[in-house]
Amino acid sequence: MGDRDHCPPESALASADHVTVVFHKLASHGEKISESESDGGRCCGDSEPPEERAFVRGRRNHGGDAVEEIADDKSPEGGERETLCPPASLVNEKASSAGGESASKVKPKRYPGLGLFYAFLATVFFSIISLIVKTIQGVHAIEISGIRCFFQMLFIVPLLIYNKTGFLGPRDKRLYLTLRGFLGSNAMILLFYAVQQMPLADATVIIFSNPVFTSLLAWAFLKEKCTIWDCVFTVFTLTGVILIARPPFLFGENIKGIEGNYANHIKGTIAAFAGAIGAACTMVILRKIGKSVHYLLSVWYYAVIGFVECLIMVSVLGQWELPPCGCDRWMLMLIAVLGIAGQSFLTKALQLEKAGPVALMRTVDVVLAFFFQFVFLGQKPSFWSLGGALCIVVSTSGVALKKWYSSSRKS
Repeated sequence: MGDRDHCPPESALASADHVTVVFHKLASHGEKISESESDGGRCCGDSEPPEERAFVRGRRNHGGDAVEEIADDKSPEGGERETLCPPASLVNEKASSAGGESASKVKPKRYPGLGLFYAFLATVFFSIISLIVKTIQGVHAIEISGIRCFFQMLFIVPLLIYNKTGFLGPRDKRLYLTLRGFLGSNAMILLFYAVQQMPLADATVIIFSNPVFTSLLAWAFLKEKCTIWDCVFTVFTLTGVILIARPPFLFGENIKGIEGNYANHIKGTIAAFAGAIGAACTMVILRKIGKSVHYLLSVWYYAVIGFVECLIMVSVLGQWELPPCGCDRWMLMLIAVLGIAGQSFLTKALQLEKAGPVALMRTVDVVLAFFFQFVFLGQKPSFWSLGGALCIVVSTSGVALKKWYSSSRKS
């Protein structure tokens, strides 16, 4: 009993991790410990036991020199919270695990300009598709659209299975997906028909006016804000379309720079204008759907509905005929591959960049159309076509810049 109650003034417990726990005996009420008490300790019969404090000594190396650290653990009687000092090895393990967690949460490196580069690639692919459609002879635009949708279906099925998205999509979004597929496939058919009936650059410019109509349709159906600038851009777009169409009651009977007869030119203009409105409706539906549906499902509905629609129309019109040249058949397959690549790059571009810069990069499509028409088709554009292209490019660029500015202010 006596040995147990006699507490030495200082005792130390050393661990294998160079951590030493030291117990000091302190006198209560500020009394000093006498030399005899420090040698022998107090007996159990003393009125008040001494206060004990635990000090933790640890050693760590700094440049080869051992540095002693002391941590004071105050007693509970002093009103302080009792703290425990874990071993150094445990502290090191926690530090390393925390460092690993922080490193895992680091965001991946973002490459500036990558989204715009993807948008540029998508623009180049879409321009090449229009050029190929223009060069293929003896194949109706509906048949070209059906062949593209067919191969697009073949390429998209493995991606749907790999991403486990299903083939129907959410039940409440299936109606919107069906409308997206129907309107998108019709816009594609009208674009191909316009390219076949009129100069490549003129058809591309009119189709490219769809962002202006998208703003108007979004104001009508999605209740988005419509400003005076949207009306101005619409007037510029319609002016550009008129300069490209060049109706006889404004420009007279002798019109230069028209491919074929004027009747085909008017048919192509109407088809391109209707295709631009169809593409604008498609964009409004995609905005309505938002991110609740995987983009592969959108492409899937586009391909399936387009293929069924083209198959029915070609059967009714009796226009189904494979191209006689083997090279043209390979070109039809290339249209499908480039279409999938263009849509994929455009989707990635919109994921990395805002819609405004991507829309501005899409204006390169007009420049490429004039370049391809002059270099590969040997057709020099007229000044009226250049003026109409300038009006439409200015209006679509204005819409893109306005959206970019408004989104920057909100962010």
